[in-house]
Amino acid sequence: MTVLVVRDLAKSYGGVAAVGGVDFAVAAGEMIALIGPNGAGKSTCFNMLSGQIRPDRGSITLFGASLVGLAPRRIWRLGVGRTFQITATFSSMTVLENVQMVLISYHHRLRALIPTARSLYRDDAMALLTLVGIQDLSDRSCSTLAYGDLKRVELAMALANDPKLLLMDEPTAGMAAKERIELMALTARIVAERKLAALFTEHDMDVVFTHATRIVVMNRGKLVVEGDPRSVRENAQVQEIYLGTGAVYGAAP
Repeated sequence: MTVLVVRDLAKSYGGVAAVGGVDFAVAAGEMIALIGPNGAGKSTCFNMLSGQIRPDRGSITLFGASLVGLAPRRIWRLGVGRTFQITATFSSMTVLENVQMVLISYHHRLRALIPTARSLYRDDAMALLTLVGIQDLSDRSCSTLAYGDLKRVELAMALANDPKLLLMDEPTAGMAAKERIELMALTARIVAERKLAALFTEHDMDVVFTHATRIVVMNRGKLVVEGDPRSVRENAQVQEIYLGTGAVYGAAP
């Protein structure tokens, strides 16, 4: 089942096309990597999908419903979860409380008194922490966690709205090699088990070619190649972009 469809998506800044008419789709159970060199336009594209940037033209649909013009919070409520390149957790709260806060927001209980809030959705929050393998850290303050564990907390938070589409911006940035492997293997398992559609940006090509079911390659704001990992790895244009001497830098961010 197709979850996300992007058609002719475009955004310019001062006459420079950061994204110049991009088309792709993501189906349930897929992990799609959106990659490209610095300045390719992938971050701009990614931020348009989550509502942080409004496109100049084009369409973004989730199960056929348009997301263009909707605020990020509204998009989140429609079933889009997101993680960020730099972890976004409440450092003064415990691991459990961070996940509880997302669940409280999702269930429209933000007006609950603080003593009551601490007791809300504890079982649901613990289930999510168990899913990502950090249930033993539930009472630890996020300020004391290793970075790899923070990434797992953020993943649990991104799953708290029961998303159908998971957007992950540089999910392994700043992580050690072993942590990267473990986090992406976990994510791939969750995507498969829950039939999620997942789209992630990533600079680590080992992560991309190991875990992506399909790869979308951008350069200078354009989609240049799309296909399975093997065909993309062997594509001469992709090799030129990443390894050759082609002019791939200097485009808009």
